[in-house]
Amino acid sequence: MEARKKKTQISVYLDPAIMTMLSDHAARRDQSQSMIAEAAIASFLSPDAAERREAVIAKRLDQFDRRMTRLERDVGIAVESLAVFIKFWLATTPALPEPAAQAARSKAGERYDQFVTALGRRLAKGPKLRQEIAEDVSPQGDAD
Repeated sequence: MEARKKKTQISVYLDPAIMTMLSDHAARRDQSQSMIAEAAIASFLSPDAAERREAVIAKRLDQFDRRMTRLERDVGIAVESLAVFIKFWLATTPALPEPAAQAARSKAGERYDQFVTALGRRLAKGPKLRQEIAEDVSPQGDAD
């Protein structure tokens, strides 16, 4: 049986906030502060520490890339939806005769303000339309 090596004691000065974090972490893990500090120093001095940091950064960049891809898809859907709506609206809405057009223009500001208010409420409380669409559209292959 191999004899256990005696550890060397050192004294370090820690910022009070870091000391609090160390104490809290050690208490949550039910480990000694010395063991937590030793593991942290070993990790910091490890030759593969840079590789681990690089792997963590690469993982975060991949997550960011997936989020950006979803965002691009969502914006594309929104733009296409708006374009289809505008084209449909222009194709199906007849022009008004001039007296009615003047009345419509005078009412437009009020209606627009109501729209902006309703949109603000909708955005504040959700659910978002894209969530509702995902719930309403059945996956491919489902029979109604």
